[in-house]
Amino acid sequence: MNDSKIAEKLHGFIAKMRQENLDDIVIETFCHYYNQALKGETGLIYDSDIEPVDLDEIQERGNLDIYQEQGESAYKNTVRIVLNGGLGTSMGLTGPKSLLKVKDGQSFLDIIMKQAENSHVNLLFMNSFSTHKDTLAALDRIDSPLKPETFRQNKYPKVLQKNFAPASWPPNPKLEWNPPGHGDVYTALYTSGMLHRLMAKNIKYAFISNSDNLGARVDASLLGYFTKKEISFMMEVAEKTPSDVKGGHLAKIKKNGRFILREAAQCPKKEILAFQKIGPYRYFNTNSIWINLNSLDKIFKKNNKILLPLILNSKTLNPRDENSPPVYQFETAMGAAISLFAKAAAVRVPRSRFFPVKTCNDLLAMRSDCFVFTEKKDLRMNPERKINQKQETIRIKLDPKFYGKIDDFDKRFANGVPSLVDCYSLSIEGDVLFEKDVRIKGSVTIKNSQPLQAVIREGTVIDQDLVL
Repeated sequence: MNDSKIAEKLHGFIAKMRQENLDDIVIETFCHYYNQALKGETGLIYDSDIEPVDLDEIQERGNLDIYQEQGESAYKNTVRIVLNGGLGTSMGLTGPKSLLKVKDGQSFLDIIMKQAENSHVNLLFMNSFSTHKDTLAALDRIDSPLKPETFRQNKYPKVLQKNFAPASWPPNPKLEWNPPGHGDVYTALYTSGMLHRLMAKNIKYAFISNSDNLGARVDASLLGYFTKKEISFMMEVAEKTPSDVKGGHLAKIKKNGRFILREAAQCPKKEILAFQKIGPYRYFNTNSIWINLNSLDKIFKKNNKILLPLILNSKTLNPRDENSPPVYQFETAMGAAISLFAKAAAVRVPRSRFFPVKTCNDLLAMRSDCFVFTEKKDLRMNPERKINQKQETIRIKLDPKFYGKIDDFDKRFANGVPSLVDCYSLSIEGDVLFEKDVRIKGSVTIKNSQPLQAVIREGTVIDQDLVL
């Protein structure tokens, strides 16, 4: 397709975005991705263009305690930015995922506020157009001396797959838009004016993480290392386990030696099996990063925008209606910016910094006694958990028909979740209701093949497979 026809197709998108008062930089960035998609530039990263990262090319968190004092002195110049754009629709949630009660009757938002109070750093939330209003209302209800600031993620119009025209959905025009992925955090910081407001208050460093990862918090030693070495961008990575095969991995660009992040969506289909292997690309991105704000500002001053590899996400226009028109959502990943910074680094962190809640499987583990909080609200594996110390996570597989959505999940654990401190793995097949004070040990499969709900009675101890 020639440039004049592309320009003609873009006209409708530009008009639509201007009607929403989106910044010119946002519009220009969308147009760039639209051109890429229309020309078939998929953003794929081939094995032939990258190579694995060697062990000596990344730092180990366990060696950084010497930088703790340096980090504590930098608290006043640091902001924690929480990515708070998700609705958790895959779990059946209808509001911000950060408002889900996740541990000891507290929501993600409650716990993040407590963590910020204890670390004495500034706190900032990036909300989406879907989460902004409810999040502000929730923050008003929380009794805290902190008054965190917020800014909004941008939005992109959805693109019809059949003709690359703007998507239209008159019953609910909000569905015509999508958040551009967490890679938009940089553009949103800049176009909202928040970047320069932070810099004017002498905020020099930012720690950015997902709201659903309670393992992520400001670590003084990591901050100290980041500031002492004058790093511009630092990614936290962890070693792959079988549970992480779908996560984006860290690699190096062969032609210039810079770090690069490759997501599953950027992997050619013929290479996907190799992508999912634990080696040779053994480090996955935890989506917790550290940014030097001055370095970020320099990129915008030089290029007027920040362009990351496109992720072309195929969806239906109405996510709850599989018969609605197929659309593309243009998205980018935050960690992909590592290739744009000359002085970028990666640090290997323990799994205790990566406990995201993406499914009800994760939620069961989080609500159980597998995890506990310190006095400072730092999340950690329960020290009483002695089973398989090398495995920092518990393997849980719940029947999605009965436990996949939060309402169904809560009904079956209405009296509390089982004790899992001595559990290695748990699989539940069929409809099972748990009464209080149930304890599960070792590797257990619980199976109910009957049409009627089965009940695990109060005080039951299960240490072997159970057929009901």
